[in-house]
Amino acid sequence: MSEVTASTPSPAAPKKMDDIVALCRRRGFIFQSSEIYGGINGFWDYGPLGTSLKRNLKNAWWNDVVERELIGPDGNSVDIVGVDCTIIMNPKTWVASGHVGGFADLMSTCRQCKKLMRWDHVWDMLSESDWWKAIEELYATPSSVTSETLMKWAQGKGRKLAPGLALVRNPQVTLSWLAERLAAQGNHFMDTREFVRHLATEQFARDGLQTPCPHCGGELTEPRQFNLMFETNCGAVKDENSLAYLRPETAQGIFTNFWNVCDSTRVKVPFGIAQIGKAFRNEVTPRNFTFRSREFEQMEIEFFIRPDTANEWYRWWRDWRFSWWQKIGLAGANLILREHDRDELAHYAKEGAGTSDIEYRFPFTAPGFGELEGIAHRADFDLKAHATHCGKGEKMRYFDQEKNDRYFPHVIEPSAGADRGTLALLCEAYTPDPSRASGVYMNFTPRMAPVKAGVFPLVNKDGLPEIAERLYRDLRRKHSIEFDEKQSIGKRYARMDEAGTPYCITIDHDGASSGTATIRHRDTQAQDRVALDQIPAWIDERVG
Repeated sequence: MSEVTASTPSPAAPKKMDDIVALCRRRGFIFQSSEIYGGINGFWDYGPLGTSLKRNLKNAWWNDVVERELIGPDGNSVDIVGVDCTIIMNPKTWVASGHVGGFADLMSTCRQCKKLMRWDHVWDMLSESDWWKAIEELYATPSSVTSETLMKWAQGKGRKLAPGLALVRNPQVTLSWLAERLAAQGNHFMDTREFVRHLATEQFARDGLQTPCPHCGGELTEPRQFNLMFETNCGAVKDENSLAYLRPETAQGIFTNFWNVCDSTRVKVPFGIAQIGKAFRNEVTPRNFTFRSREFEQMEIEFFIRPDTANEWYRWWRDWRFSWWQKIGLAGANLILREHDRDELAHYAKEGAGTSDIEYRFPFTAPGFGELEGIAHRADFDLKAHATHCGKGEKMRYFDQEKNDRYFPHVIEPSAGADRGTLALLCEAYTPDPSRASGVYMNFTPRMAPVKAGVFPLVNKDGLPEIAERLYRDLRRKHSIEFDEKQSIGKRYARMDEAGTPYCITIDHDGASSGTATIRHRDTQAQDRVALDQIPAWIDERVG
């Protein structure tokens, strides 16, 4: 084996979410659901490459969590079994879990454009809106902003971009009290957020400064509760007795099956139950591509433990799950592990118990870290709640033969998002490189790459396609391989770069006569010449 050529990668350029979304559409990673009809907000379809990428992520999770041997903090092998629960469950499930009574977000409606939005998303949405950006541009030099410039902006860009803004609807009144307000404060320069709130407020004395609508700049109503569960009906008659819900999380199917698993298998505490499945939440403001969707997929473990071992198991799961994401391609400054503050704890979390998030820094317009996976000590909240609501109560305590004791096990829950994980892999892999024909390549780890290798004849004649096709069929027995004989070799390399294929194998005339092929490395563009009969083992060694 000998190295033929090599090149030095260009310095990494800044990543833009719009470019990543465009590549996903162009190369078949992700499409808008029902796109030919204009799509539907908050729903996404995976194309051929995206399906393979997401499947590789889920398979890696299942293999590493359920099928491989894990050694826990006590030095013993960790037992984890799988379940696959229904999307629609008895609605009493969601009463017991607290979702019917408390699974809600604070929502506001714009009094001008009538759009509904999550209150905790408003400022992030504002920072992404066109009219906010126009205000930022106007306010770049605060000392140059006058009543005249604001009036001109209101009658021009403001009327087009933010017709609901108080400054646009009633500029004379808004500017009059704004001048008084600034004079009273000594004409100090305020930050952009405060400045925008002044422009959105028509009558300060009545309600104080207003938070404007991200869509039109209008006045928002006071936040109110909005339940996030999708409702449906089961049976021939649609009435309150047939009401059911699409599950908002996969965890409750695991909890309601805890006793079935204990009775039908030989597992004993500590042990875990794992599940991969769809969940649904009626997000009013789905946003940031697939990060916040109405239909999504979860990869969850509920790990049942004795209460007195919770701290060591929590730390073990937290650290192992963080290292797992690093090993599949998210190692670097974009991945962090963040412990929750006390005021962030969920209703099921035990006071003083550990809860942390594994977060990734996505290149959204409003930069920041977003949750990939949460690791929480749920205590015994769920098992107790279901035991109580089903009417069996204390009779459903777990009997620990080793301890000769009955109790409700506590739970450590590592809950990961398959869609968010796939998006993080896409964002991390996206590598701008102006030196390449494609201008970009996707730097997936071989384990995650949708296509492990491409096989090409240099030209479509002289027996090269036949040699390449035989190699392709041989490699395809074990790996995801693509065969391509059309267009120039440079364009084929470019397509493979955008697909994130780690290796490209080319049969040229020299190779045909010597029984070899060149193998191009995606990241460095270096090329090795390898004997044809050694290529299967060469690929096996590198992609696993």
